[in-house]
Amino acid sequence: MRKIVLSLLCVLLLVSTGNAYVSDDMRGVWVASVYNLDYPSSGTTDSWTLKQEAIEILDNVHSMGLNAVFLQVRPSADALYASEIFPWSKYLTGQNGLVPQNGFDPLAFWVEEAHKRGIELHAWINPYRITKNGDSEFAAISESSPAKRYPEYVVRYSDGNYYFNPGIPEVRKLVVEGALEIVRRYDVDGIHMDDYFYPGTSFEDAATYQKYGAGLSIEDWRRNNVDLLIQELNTELHKADKDISFGISPFGIWANSKNNPLGSNTNGTESYSSHYADTRKWALNEWIDYIAPQIYWEVGHKSADYKTLFDWWTNTLKDSKTKLYIGMADYKTVGAGKSSVWYSGKEIKRQLTMNNTAKIVSGEIHYRYSSLISESSLSSLLKEEYKDRDIVIYVNGKKLLSDQKPLLIAGRTMVPLRAIFEALQANVDWEQASQTVTARRGSDLLSLKVGEKEMQVNGTTKKLDVSARLVNGRTLIPLRAVSEALNSVVEWYGAYQTILINL
Repeated sequence: MRKIVLSLLCVLLLVSTGNAYVSDDMRGVWVASVYNLDYPSSGTTDSWTLKQEAIEILDNVHSMGLNAVFLQVRPSADALYASEIFPWSKYLTGQNGLVPQNGFDPLAFWVEEAHKRGIELHAWINPYRITKNGDSEFAAISESSPAKRYPEYVVRYSDGNYYFNPGIPEVRKLVVEGALEIVRRYDVDGIHMDDYFYPGTSFEDAATYQKYGAGLSIEDWRRNNVDLLIQELNTELHKADKDISFGISPFGIWANSKNNPLGSNTNGTESYSSHYADTRKWALNEWIDYIAPQIYWEVGHKSADYKTLFDWWTNTLKDSKTKLYIGMADYKTVGAGKSSVWYSGKEIKRQLTMNNTAKIVSGEIHYRYSSLISESSLSSLLKEEYKDRDIVIYVNGKKLLSDQKPLLIAGRTMVPLRAIFEALQANVDWEQASQTVTARRGSDLLSLKVGEKEMQVNGTTKKLDVSARLVNGRTLIPLRAVSEALNSVVEWYGAYQTILINL
């Protein structure tokens, strides 16, 4: 059975310091839009089709017991949402800059539908990539794109594709403002980036280096450019929304020990020197809320053994507050022959079992959605692995946090009093002697006592179906009754064990 690690200390820290909410039970999946891998299945402006495909994906995600979607909303300097900075993605509508019909905003729809199902929605962005298909794609980009408006930001790499130059301060500002636009406009649960930073070592940035290098080697300068981006995103995102989760899913190997004594006993591409992404530093300095290394190899792999990398990451982060998730290579199961370790999900099962042995591992993210659907052994495996579900509550688009999970008692959802009242922006007082809680928001005042089936609301007595009660040292109160007493709208989605509350 899936381990669920819920630490009271962690929750108290979240409440007292205002740090981001980061799941202790991550069961995520990447939904890729690039090349129309997962969503949408093909570019279209038809809002009905875009909605139906989103609903089908989210229903399937819920049925497998997954609780988070990492939706690729900016695959290539574009947007699957209404942006004033980036043009509409060709992967969404079939043409860069082409608007969906009827004013449809996919990201707003995804957030709403995900939260109905108790699923977190993380916006996955690519910071620097402009094209995947070289010159022809670049020529077709809308003139409104920052890649066209600021040609001085753009570098054509040796692979024939175009990238923003990470060494230019204005590029860093562009990426940060793009992420802030999402957080300010949508109730997303997080901003997510994967392993795409510098595309490689032969990046033509000599002139930029000469201007901004400041005495560093070009390698250290490039790493510093990415460091600055991560630091600024961390600062600005949490300034805009203290609850937002910001994390990275880097290439699984930070560095090989033959090149760096702090690295892992592996022999493969290194994020540190190939992508100039010092992901170890980001995690140890807690510039990110979580890290999800893509450990996309099997146990026993000659160059990059899963267990070797698993042990390296768990040991590296053992004293860090940065959460550790594992990026899983479910895609390797698809089409695997009987002689393959990946056949029928065997390797994924083995890796999930290993993940559950380490308390420091707070879950995993599966790559990718279509692989889980096309390979029945995977979907069946996840349904069994993730079969236990809790009630999920969102208040004004933010997930309700508590060390005591909500409970159904006599058909009513009961929640810890302080968690819900603070989420409802009410001031709360607890009187131990009489076991009475009093909450005030604006001109509204309510109070109730443990064990009594009534509540005082602005001087009027209201009957309760279930009385407040003590459970595991926490006072639980009826969610709907107190929320509606504070003039909030409560929606219960029973099929998904989810409640949405709007003030």
